[in-house]
Amino acid sequence: MQRNSHVSQVVLLLALALLIVGPFLASGWNALRQAESATEPTRAAQLYETAAQRLFWRDDLWERAGLAAAQANQPEMVIRLLERAPRLSAQGWLTLGQAYLQTNQPNPALQAFQSSVQIHAMPQAYAGLARIQYDRGDIEAERAALENQLLLAPEDAAAQYRLGLLLSLLDINTAVTHLQTASQLDPEYGPVFETLRSTLTLAELDPTEAGRLVTLGRGLALVDEWALAARAFQSAVDADASQAEAWAWLGEANQHLGQDGRAALDQALALNPNSVVVRGLRGLYWKRIGDNRQALAEYQSAAALEPENPAWKASLGETYARLGDLVLALENFQRATELAPNDPTYWRILAVFSVENGVQIEDVGLPAAQKAVELTPEDPVMLDTLGWAQMASGRYYTAEQTLLSALKFSPDFAEAHLHLGMVYLQTGNRNGAYDQLRRAADLDPNGGTGQQANLLLKQNFP
Repeated sequence: MQRNSHVSQVVLLLALALLIVGPFLASGWNALRQAESATEPTRAAQLYETAAQRLFWRDDLWERAGLAAAQANQPEMVIRLLERAPRLSAQGWLTLGQAYLQTNQPNPALQAFQSSVQIHAMPQAYAGLARIQYDRGDIEAERAALENQLLLAPEDAAAQYRLGLLLSLLDINTAVTHLQTASQLDPEYGPVFETLRSTLTLAELDPTEAGRLVTLGRGLALVDEWALAARAFQSAVDADASQAEAWAWLGEANQHLGQDGRAALDQALALNPNSVVVRGLRGLYWKRIGDNRQALAEYQSAAALEPENPAWKASLGETYARLGDLVLALENFQRATELAPNDPTYWRILAVFSVENGVQIEDVGLPAAQKAVELTPEDPVMLDTLGWAQMASGRYYTAEQTLLSALKFSPDFAEAHLHLGMVYLQTGNRNGAYDQLRRAADLDPNGGTGQQANLLLKQNFP
């Protein structure tokens, strides 16, 4: 009797358990079914999470929830869900690493990507590793990650390009191969490849290690790779501490990286006060920090060393203009065009100065802009300058046609849209003015052109 009573109690307890747990488990299975058919990823992630909580033995559901959250681009949610998973696949670790990167957590991201490749190597995981090492400035580790990435995905043009850049400091011949491959995979890398190929060729011809590194650094600077350029210049200084130009370029690179650069530039001057490179880069330094008197002194020294170089006359003109001496500014801008009569750049600089300052627009500014267009008739920048000068001289119809020509060659040229909008304001075409100013503001939301367009919109279309 006692045994039967005990069995009955057990059966009763099991029945009560089923009554309590059954609906809980059933809701878990229902959540799982809904998650598998959900079309909205955030909702799917939430349903998978519910299923994982209730079907506690299904530890794979936490990863599925995290992957769904990744589809919804919710990195914080991804991290919360995947960190609860007892185990992760290679894809799970990869997704977790990417979420850590999105939330600026490089250390756990590194560990996640390493865990991913240990399970199954994927190019995306190596790309993540390369990104972290790039941010850390570890060239060798970044190189290794990129090489592994390209073994799995050789068609990745960005990775080929980046590896080529890194190798330019280590192995020039292999660097050229990767850069060329990048340009073949993506034509947008073509101009950069040509620039760097010429740089690497010139670097190889330099008989000194310091000279080679300075040439490499200058080439990297030309394509806006200032971090690598700074490494090249630092290596040049390490190779030959008496190289004044290496110190000067190091100072320039440091400024682009958010540092001061003054100490390196002072060292360059101490080593060679008669270097136009040193003087020119020092002039840029003083210009950036707003000390126009010091900049003027540096450009005067450079111009004395190279009196036939139009670049120094143009720099002097710009500096005199900032100091308010428009007479000497005009004199130097005109001298630059005399020294380089076939270079449209100096004619345009003269025209811009004339229009911006209202200095002899009819006699100097307009003819200079016309000369620039004569030399490069299909250049939208030169056409825009001419249209601007025509507007400033009251030739509104001609200005409109010229600016429309500029936009024909470059439809997304914000400055041309701005100037065309200004022409339309002058001629009473308010609809056209609004459209052009709005377009300029949209194309350059954070730049000076966009700000000027927004100001005109507020003033004229309140």
